[in-house]
Amino acid sequence: MDLNAVHLLIKVAESRSFTQAATLLGTSQPRISRAVAQLEKDLGTRLLHRNTRSVSLTPDGCALVDRCAPLIAGLEEARQLVSDRRCAPSGVLRMTAPSMLGRIVLVPLLGQLLREHPQLQIDTSFTDRMVDMVEEGFDAAVRIGPLADSRMIARALPPLRWVTVASPAYLAARGTPQTLQELAQHSCMAVYNHYLGRRVPWQFLAGNGEMLDWPAPQTVTFDSGDPLVEGSLGGLGVAQVMEFAVREHLQAGRLVRLLPQHEGRARELSLVYPRTRQASPRIKALAQLLLAQTQW
Repeated sequence: MDLNAVHLLIKVAESRSFTQAATLLGTSQPRISRAVAQLEKDLGTRLLHRNTRSVSLTPDGCALVDRCAPLIAGLEEARQLVSDRRCAPSGVLRMTAPSMLGRIVLVPLLGQLLREHPQLQIDTSFTDRMVDMVEEGFDAAVRIGPLADSRMIARALPPLRWVTVASPAYLAARGTPQTLQELAQHSCMAVYNHYLGRRVPWQFLAGNGEMLDWPAPQTVTFDSGDPLVEGSLGGLGVAQVMEFAVREHLQAGRLVRLLPQHEGRARELSLVYPRTRQASPRIKALAQLLLAQTQW
């Protein structure tokens, strides 16, 4: 059986069109048609239903694709692995990271990565939603918290510290909270995580040394962490944000650090990538850059 023809059949089935499959593969529609027709002849059965508007798999076609798709994918991964081992970093690196971390910390570092590897192209998605790296085709991600996907490898990066802040003007009008009980009486800005289906709780260190998930009073809610800094500076209320995002504002006195005695432990941060791509020069170049950082 011609595995290349099976590969072409899979692409036709995925796109439901000979023309679209040809465009994706950079070949001609007649070539794909001939290859699929020859495969049907070799197997003695129809694999596709064809009409003027679309194509779909027959039951025999479905059975063949279901059994062969993992094999074809494995062969493609093996080909890419061999190619990656002998190549300098080049091509497109698709990565994702939390919005604020990506915008403030990673963008300058990616500039350094491109200067060191000019043949590299970077496609980023800075978002606070939890993406499925395999399904969405990402090469790497920077993730907060423990790794839950066994398909991935995680490399530990410098941890992130969160701080609780408010503007001097807000505190002059509402008072400065000294305890969590007093903080509960204040206007607080929260982030709603659509993946979790709830607002992200703040974290504090309780008196017994345990980490406490604290549900901030719902005054203003955003769907990402990006507006928290501007909201704090504008006097909307109290926010809990990554320390690097407000470091300059704290040093300049534009924001005030609250309840430092209750600040939680730094949260783990990881560079995550699929096991099948660990030998990729693109991944290695990104890992080398990020692992060289000592703090954010």
